[in-house]
Amino acid sequence: MSLESVSLNAIFSIAPYSWGAIATAIFCGVIVGLERQLRGKPVGIRTSALIVLGTYVFIASSMFVAAEITDPSRIIGQVITGIGFLGAGVMLSKDGAVVGVTSAATIWALAAVGVCIAIIDSYVAIKLSFIVVAILYGVDILEEYSSAFTRGVHSKYNRWRKRE
Repeated sequence: MSLESVSLNAIFSIAPYSWGAIATAIFCGVIVGLERQLRGKPVGIRTSALIVLGTYVFIASSMFVAAEITDPSRIIGQVITGIGFLGAGVMLSKDGAVVGVTSAATIWALAAVGVCIAIIDSYVAIKLSFIVVAILYGVDILEEYSSAFTRGVHSKYNRWRKRE
């Protein structure tokens, strides 16, 4: 077969995946990762984009083989379990305060966005990514605005951060 006889569509085809879904996954990861990276938090742009993309690929793959091998919901459950272990790896305990819980929750939300891209709709996933950023950024604004949001563990964490 000569190169001339191969169509561009065949060369760039990545079925059962979609270039649009892959671009959406990367975009959603960048949306959330940019917020984290600009504020010096763990789970920046690369990590966020890879989590969303990886989750999308796993779910899209499971849907492709679902009729022949297994139920795709089992793969979703395994992805959630794996993401839970990844999130647990970013949490630490320092001086009685647990840090990294928000990063772990962000990882979990990013995986949910990847599932959404594969199963529901790319536009919904983009909207959810902006909601995640609104929560991450909005609560920080509330914490700066009112001391009521920095009681308990947050006050211990803030004292710990100021010592370093």
